[in-house]
Amino acid sequence: MKKFLNKITNGILLIVIGILHTQLVVSADGYGKQFANFAETNFYRISGGLNELPATAGKTNFETFAAFWFFYFGILILPLGLLVHAIEKRYNVLPHSFTISYLIVVVIGSYMISASGMTYIMLPHAIYMLVINYFKSRKITLQPAK
Repeated sequence: MKKFLNKITNGILLIVIGILHTQLVVSADGYGKQFANFAETNFYRISGGLNELPATAGKTNFETFAAFWFFYFGILILPLGLLVHAIEKRYNVLPHSFTISYLIVVVIGSYMISASGMTYIMLPHAIYMLVINYFKSRKITLQPAK
């Protein structure tokens, strides 16, 4: 079991978060209805774009807007997770500038949307990433892993 846990990197955790985030969009409990509407248009022109600005009731479809960004955020986390995984595998540690900036972004998101996965999933992960990375960096310098 310990050998399995040692293979789980912060990058893998980000990939899992991205997959879960994206899965919630397509589920009936998430944005399934809006996602079905996206599919009907082949994911083309899912909003009126600049024609919906300034955002006002009746002019902007806020559910569609939220569904798109929720979906897109989940997709964006996937390549970030792949990159973080590759860096961790090669160097065993992430740059502190990344872990600190990631924590700042997550803290801001948690403040703005406090009762969300940002607070309950990503904030603990960001803190874990920062702490574990700090202790790893104290033991090794940034050189490729062998």
